[in-house]
Amino acid sequence: MASLKDVLLDESKKSDVVDACCKLIDEEVAGKGGISGLAIKAGYGVVKGVKPGFVKKVVVDLLPEFASALEPTFQQAKNESKPVGSYFDNHRSEVADALLAITDAKAAKASGAVKSTYDKLRGTAKKNVEAAVPRLGALVQRFTN
Repeated sequence: MASLKDVLLDESKKSDVVDACCKLIDEEVAGKGGISGLAIKAGYGVVKGVKPGFVKKVVVDLLPEFASALEPTFQQAKNESKPVGSYFDNHRSEVADALLAITDAKAAKASGAVKSTYDKLRGTAKKNVEAAVPRLGALVQRFTN
């Protein structure tokens, strides 16, 4: 069985995976409401304004690490013969923790507007990442089936 990293980074799929991830992020941010949603949208606007294509570059850079971090959950779904999408959904907390461990480490090394924005939004990050897990699971399932 191929690893999640091998599948998602396969040159024949990688561009589509990156585009799908960027679309997922845009949709998640657009769907946020209330005061916290305004903060997320403003923060995302700051990050996108760093330079054109910044979000896509970050997705490309983080995809190998994210795929490796999600590998145990992906393999467990396969071992249990469960659909990856619903398995991720049922394990939202561990998926979010795996992804946030990576972004926390990256943010610790960042500076300027990106670090400041991340630090301001980190308090609600787990809740927001958990909310995105169903879409993420569906994305992973789409590219691994």
